[in-house]
Amino acid sequence: MRTLLVVDAANTVGSVPDGWWRDRRGAAERLRDGLVAYVEAGIDGHPGPLDVVLVVEGAARGVESLPDVRVESAPASGDDRIVELVAEAAAEVVVVVTADRELRRRVEELGAVCVGPRTVYPTRR
Repeated sequence: MRTLLVVDAANTVGSVPDGWWRDRRGAAERLRDGLVAYVEAGIDGHPGPLDVVLVVEGAARGVESLPDVRVESAPASGDDRIVELVAEAAAEVVVVVTADRELRRRVEELGAVCVGPRTVYPTRR
């Protein structure tokens, strides 16, 4: 069974003070591009191949998907869209990348595993 990796874009790019707030869309695109490496390689405890979904919201809406990374533009709350994706994937192993405590609580109640942003987004670029 493949693992679904769902990445909270706003929380992940917000974890590194690299000026992302000046170009939220560009920061989400850079994160998306970096996620390609994890599709085949996997992450700690979850070998590849992974199905990867990046959830964007606000100014990052409209970021295009790549062949290996699906981008979901949340119509409202990115957290709510992430919870929906986890609920829809009940039969899969789901890993959510976020440091948001409330989001972690919500998706863990649905059976997801949570990891922090450093799993896929290094502190230095």
